[in-house]
Amino acid sequence: MKGTKLLHPFTFWSHSRLMYLECMHNFFVFVVPFRKFRGSLKICSKSIIFEPDDNVQPIIKIPLRDCSSIKAPEDNEANNPFTRNTPGGISVVCSQVFLIKERNVIAPYKTVRGRTEHLFQLDVAWKVGDVVQTLHQLYRASCLDKMGDQAAMITAILQSRLARTSFDKYRFQSISETLHMECKAEMVTPLVTNPGHVCVSDANLYFQPLNGYPKPVVQITLQNVRRIYKRRHGLMPLGLEVFCTENDLCSDIYLKFYSCQDRDEVYRLIAKYIENHIAEHTAESYVLQWQRGHISNYQYLLHLNNLADRSCNDLSQYPVFPWIIADYSSSVLDLTKPETFRDLSKPIGALNKERLDRLVKRYQEMPEPKFMYGSHYSSPGYVLFYLVRVAPEYMLCLQNGKFDHADRMFNSIAETWKNCLDGATDFKELIPEFYESDSSFLVNSLKLDLGKRQGGKMVEDVELPPWASGPDDFLQKCQEALESPYVSEHLHEWIDIIFGYKQKGSEAVAAHNVFHPLTYEGGVDLNSIMDPNEKVALLTQILEFGQTPKQLFTTPHPQRKIQKLKSLSRTSSHSTSIAESPVSPNEESFEDLTEESITLAWNNIAKLKLDTQCKIHKEAITGIAVTCNGSSVFTTSQDSTLKMFSRDSKTIQRSVSFSNMALSSCLILPGDTTVISSSWDNHIYFYSIAFGRQQDVLLGHDDAVSKICWRDGRLFSASWDSTVKVWHCVPGETLSNKKHHFELLAHLEHDVSVNTMDLNAANTILASGTKEGTISVWDVTTATVLHQLPHHSGTVFHAAFSPDSRHLLSTGEDCCFKVIDVQTGMLVSSVTTEEPQRCFKWDGNTILSGSQSGELLVWDLLGGKVTERIKGHTGAVMSMWMNEQCNSVITGGEDKQIMFWKLQY
Repeated sequence: MKGTKLLHPFTFWSHSRLMYLECMHNFFVFVVPFRKFRGSLKICSKSIIFEPDDNVQPIIKIPLRDCSSIKAPEDNEANNPFTRNTPGGISVVCSQVFLIKERNVIAPYKTVRGRTEHLFQLDVAWKVGDVVQTLHQLYRASCLDKMGDQAAMITAILQSRLARTSFDKYRFQSISETLHMECKAEMVTPLVTNPGHVCVSDANLYFQPLNGYPKPVVQITLQNVRRIYKRRHGLMPLGLEVFCTENDLCSDIYLKFYSCQDRDEVYRLIAKYIENHIAEHTAESYVLQWQRGHISNYQYLLHLNNLADRSCNDLSQYPVFPWIIADYSSSVLDLTKPETFRDLSKPIGALNKERLDRLVKRYQEMPEPKFMYGSHYSSPGYVLFYLVRVAPEYMLCLQNGKFDHADRMFNSIAETWKNCLDGATDFKELIPEFYESDSSFLVNSLKLDLGKRQGGKMVEDVELPPWASGPDDFLQKCQEALESPYVSEHLHEWIDIIFGYKQKGSEAVAAHNVFHPLTYEGGVDLNSIMDPNEKVALLTQILEFGQTPKQLFTTPHPQRKIQKLKSLSRTSSHSTSIAESPVSPNEESFEDLTEESITLAWNNIAKLKLDTQCKIHKEAITGIAVTCNGSSVFTTSQDSTLKMFSRDSKTIQRSVSFSNMALSSCLILPGDTTVISSSWDNHIYFYSIAFGRQQDVLLGHDDAVSKICWRDGRLFSASWDSTVKVWHCVPGETLSNKKHHFELLAHLEHDVSVNTMDLNAANTILASGTKEGTISVWDVTTATVLHQLPHHSGTVFHAAFSPDSRHLLSTGEDCCFKVIDVQTGMLVSSVTTEEPQRCFKWDGNTILSGSQSGELLVWDLLGGKVTERIKGHTGAVMSMWMNEQCNSVITGGEDKQIMFWKLQY
C-alpha cells in the first residue's frame, strides 16, 4: 500500500468546517421536470442540502458557488406550476448538483452537470424572505476569490443570525431552574459544526442549535457529569468537552465557544457539580493509578489522549494509540517473546534503519525549519483510512465524494504494518478502536463497493493475520498484547515520544522524532497573523496534515510497576523445582502469609480503635520508638525529656533530660540496648537502656538536629544547619574507652534547613524535606543529589518511601500530599487536604495521617479523598509509630498524650 491520499486543503476543510445555519422540515421540493418530494432543507455555509423523507430518493447537494439564481417566484408567474396556489416557494437555478445515497446506497457521489432548477416550498411561508436573504449572503461569500475573505463573511453572517436570537427559556426542564449563564457557541461533530446558544442553569447544561437540528435542544444534567476537559480547537483555546461517563471514548457534547472567557466560565459552573473534581486536570491525576495497576494501559492511554486535547469529535486531533504487535505472519501469537512486539522506544519512522538513514540524511541537508517526516502519525485521512467501513460518508465528504483508490484502502493488517515500516511517507500509528471490543470497522457489513484492486480482488473485509480466527479474536489478542507484561514495562517509552519529553527539542532530535514545526502546539500564533487569507491557508494546512498532541510531560515518564506474584511460578511449566529454589517452602509461605496479613490490615485500617491513652509529657511529643517485644515505648518531647513507658503497667518507668532544649526524634538500636535521641541543642544523645544512663553524645551539627535514622550500622542525621550527615558508628562496648566512635561518611549539603528525611528499603536512596518546601532525593552511595523538587510551599513536615521504594510521599504546611516517582523525579499524584497533615504511614495506596487538628484520617490516595475520620488528639498529631504487621499504631500529640490504637476486625 502507498498510504492514504490527502486532498487539496480547501476541498477538505470546506466540508469539515461546514455549518448548518438553517434547517426546515416538512416542505416539498420540485425538480424540473416536476417531481415532488417531502423532506428537510439544510442551509449550510457553502451549500444547500435537501434530504428527502423517502430514503430511496437521493440527497441533493447544491454548491452555492454553482448557483446562478436564488429567488422567491413572483406572484405574477401564473404559468409556473410551482407558484400556483403554493405560497412560500424558493427557486434555485444551478449548473451542477451532487446526488448522494441514491436508493439509500452509500456510494461515491453522482454528479449531474447542466442547468437545472430546484423549487422548494416551505410550510412556513413567512420565512421565505429571511431564507432567501441568507442564501444570497452565503452565495456572495462563496463567490469571493480568497478563502480568508469567504471565512470572514460567513462568520459575519453567522454572528448576525446568532445576535438576533437567544436561548428559549421554555426549554428548561423545570420552571424552578435558575439561569446562571447564556452565550453563543458551536456544537462540534466530525466534519460539521452546529452554531447555537449555550445555557447553564443550576441543574442543567443546554445547547440549542440555531437550526434546531438534529434536535431542538441538547440537555445534560449537571449531576450526571463525570469529566470535563478544556480543548484546543482550531489551534485556539476555545473548546470544552463534557463526559457523563468515567471511561468512555466518546463524549456527550463537544462545544466550541467564541471567546476563551465564555469557555472558562461554563467550565467553572459545570465543575462545581463534579465530585472530587480537580480544578485543572493534569496527567499526574492518573500516573500513580496506572503505575499501581488500578487502571489498565488502555484506560491510561485514553486519559492521556483526553488531557492532550485528543477527541473523537475532532478528526485532526483524534486519539492516538500505538502499534503494539510486530508479528503478523505467525499462526500463533506468542506474547511471551519480546520479538513479538514493536520497539516502543522509537517512533514509527525510526523502526526501519535503512529508511531512517535516508530520512536523517535529508534532515541534515534541509534548511530551517527542519523536520524528519513529511507526514504525521495521526491525521484526518489516517483516521478515516481505518474507519472507512463504518464511516464511509465521512471519507466521501473528505475526498470530494469519492472513495480512495482500492489499492490505497485499509485492505490488510499485515500490509498496513509493512507499509508503516517501509513506506517513504507512511508513519501512522493506530486508533483506539484496535483495542476495543467493536470489530465492525474491520468488516464490510454495509456491503460497500470500495473498488477492485490491481489483482482483480474486490475490497471487502480487512485481511487478518493467521493468528486471528476472526475480527473479534483479533481485537481480543490486541487487547491482551496491550495489557501484557512486556508492554506494561515499555509503554512509558512510547509515552515519552508521543506525550512526553522526547516530543520536542534536543531529545526529539536524538530520538528521531521531529515533525513539521506547524504540527506542534505553539508552532504558530494565529492571532498574530493579520492577513485573513494567510491565516485560513495556514490553519487549513495544519488541520489537514495532523497535529502533535499537547505535551504532558517534560521529564522521563516513570515505568509501570509489574506485580511478580510467587503463585504464578507454581503453575508455570517452566517453574524451578523445590530443590532448585533458593527459598524453602516454609519461608515462602511465611512471606506470603506476612504480605497477606499486611494487606488485610491496610484494607481494614479504617477500623482502627483507640485502646488506651496517657498524658506523659509537659509539651508536644516529637518522637516514638518501641522495643522489639512491644513492652516498652520511648518518647521524646519538646519538654526536653526522653521517657520510657511500660505498655503493660501503663506507667512511666524512666524520665531522662539531656539538656534544657527540646528533643526532636528518637530510635532504638538493634538489640534494644540503646536509645538515640536528637536535640535542638545540636547534639545527638545515646542512652543505655541496660545501665539507665547517658552513654555518649555526638555534636554533629551547627543547628538543631531535626530527624535521625539508623540503618546497617550507619546513623543519618538531618539538621536545620542545612545538612544531612551520614555517620559510621562503632559501638562503645567494642572499644577500651566504652565510648562510641563516629566517622563522618557523607555530608549532604542543602540550601536551607532540613526538617525531615527517610531512606528506602535498600538504604541506597535518601529523601529529605526542607523548611522551604523542597524535596531532595539523594544517592547515598555517591552522596550526589538525583532530584531536587520544589513541590511544597512552606515546611515539609514528613516524607516517606512506599514499601516497594518506587514512590515517595510527602506532606507539608501547604495542605498537600505529593507523590513522586523516585526513579524519574516526576510528580505522579497531588492531593489537597483541608488542613496540614503532620505525619503519616502508608502502603503505597492508602494513607493513615495525623492532622493539625488531632484527627486520624484514612485516605484513598488514588481517589484523592478521605475515606474515614477518626477522632484522636486535641492538638496536632506530631508523631506516629506503626508495627510491622500494620495492626498496631501509637500516636503522640501536641496535647502531650500518647494514644495506643488497635485494629478491630
